[in-house]
Amino acid sequence: MKLHTIAALSAAAAVLSGCASVVKGTHESIAIATPPTAGANCMLTSRQGNWSVVSPGAVTVEKSKEDIQVRCTKEGFQDGIATIPSNFEGWTVGNLLIGGIIGVGVDAATGAINEYPHSFQVPMQAIQQQQQMAPYTGPAPAPAAPMGKPSS
Repeated sequence: MKLHTIAALSAAAAVLSGCASVVKGTHESIAIATPPTAGANCMLTSRQGNWSVVSPGAVTVEKSKEDIQVRCTKEGFQDGIATIPSNFEGWTVGNLLIGGIIGVGVDAATGAINEYPHSFQVPMQAIQQQQQMAPYTGPAPAPAAPMGKPSS
């Protein structure tokens, strides 16, 4: 009887280890916007990889404890540069109770204990075009009167 109980507990621990990996997954979708414009090409970069998206749009990234660097480009705008923070999900600590240290280790290794914001804005600023002064097309100025000796 003890052997069956030990086997059942071992199987349950194996199934429940990595609980956040199972419940939340190891990938996450982030919606990217670039106010005040749309149609910017955005590149997201972290140690887990590189992902591209055109704003506004969503991209699926691999979860990690690492922040994600974002660079958005569009003609007529300065590059938008920002960092998407990776946040620790506190509820996964409860995994210690269910999956033990193995479960927490699995979740940490897969990035499942971290979360990115569901949406993120990368503000962009239009480049101010210098307006060239148009050449003067009005009448020519009158010639100056010759300066002579003052009369006495």
